[in-house]
Amino acid sequence: MKRRVVVTGVGAVTPIGNDVRTVWESQLACRNGVGPITHFDASEFPTKFAAEVRDYDFAARIPDADRFVNAGRNSRFALGAAMEAVTDSGFQDSPSFNPARFGVYLGAGEGQQHFLQFMSLVAEASRNGEVDVRNFTESFICRMNPQYEFELEPNMPAAHLSSVFNAQGPNLNCLTACAASSQAIGEATEIIRRGDADLMLSGGAHSMIHPFGVSGFNLLTALSERNDSPQTASRPFDLNRNGFVLGEGAGMLILEELEHAKARGAKIYGEIRGYGSTADAYRITDIHPEGRGAIACIKMALADAEINQEQIGYVNAHGTSTRVNDQVETLAIKGGLGEHAYRTPVSSVKSMMGHLIAAAGAVEAITCLLAIRDGVLPPTINYETPDPDCDLDYIPNQPRESKISAALSNSFGFGGQNVALIISAFED
Repeated sequence: MKRRVVVTGVGAVTPIGNDVRTVWESQLACRNGVGPITHFDASEFPTKFAAEVRDYDFAARIPDADRFVNAGRNSRFALGAAMEAVTDSGFQDSPSFNPARFGVYLGAGEGQQHFLQFMSLVAEASRNGEVDVRNFTESFICRMNPQYEFELEPNMPAAHLSSVFNAQGPNLNCLTACAASSQAIGEATEIIRRGDADLMLSGGAHSMIHPFGVSGFNLLTALSERNDSPQTASRPFDLNRNGFVLGEGAGMLILEELEHAKARGAKIYGEIRGYGSTADAYRITDIHPEGRGAIACIKMALADAEINQEQIGYVNAHGTSTRVNDQVETLAIKGGLGEHAYRTPVSSVKSMMGHLIAAAGAVEAITCLLAIRDGVLPPTINYETPDPDCDLDYIPNQPRESKISAALSNSFGFGGQNVALIISAFED
């Protein structure tokens, strides 16, 4: 029998709150984290707004914070969320804690702390539209901290976490775009199931709110350009949706083997019951129009969880607010859950916090755990006009009380990566 994996700690840094309690309260209060971009001058960009993390006091969260002065925003968010999750779990206080059986698996992307400084060096070294490589190299060597180059690597958050929390077990990072942190949770679950670790710190962190990130998504016509009303821009499944809102942040979970958790009397939020992962094998930036990979991954997660469709009480949708994604995800939910899809509440919390890219799935997994715990489902805000192609129950604009025992969390990434997690209440 495969070993069971439960969640014993959670942490989050997001545009609607810098700890899990605030994030959950904000979701149930329908608070919105979208506003004008402040990280750089976006006045000439087609999209001038994003969902930024605000009022985040990193130094108050992390002892010896000065050692991370050159760390990217991704690492800073990851460290803050991880500190909350580790403290919440309390496993390090247990006499039986073995660092060699504790690992890290993240789905973390970039977080370029020095992007504007880097671009200024490029500009200074440019003459007549071309970069003088020697001039640039000399300026880079003289004026940039040597740690900067290493901080560009997406594995750096995982490296920092292992150092801070003495995680001597497996240490990995995957970057499968918007599916990354959900995939990390699924793969970390498999590590514990097969006996290679007893505890895993898993989740994701990302910050793409910089000129390159915003302009790239604008060129893909993926971002909303509703500059006259940023707070209503993210409107998943609504007929008038016109793109997603870029966000940033981190979500972290402590995954623990059940008997290990029980032996130390741990508080248990719920269980990672099922995991499915597939590829569309289609186009790089488009989901398969019939939801082929997404349907397969939902069915795979159900089979792994050994539950039937009717046991799913809630779907936390990927729900980006792009026209194609929401339409195809609706098809995928119906393909994965059959007729039960029409009886299952669905919502997208991206309507409030924007799209955290690699970090999105982890924060949404935490949402599922809290929905199960408290018997209340977060809404999809800004839902005004139904779309005939999106014909499910999207919990519009207000939270809904509902006792559920299992939830499906979907994450679909650029490149055709699909991940589904089944998260359930813990039953001994």
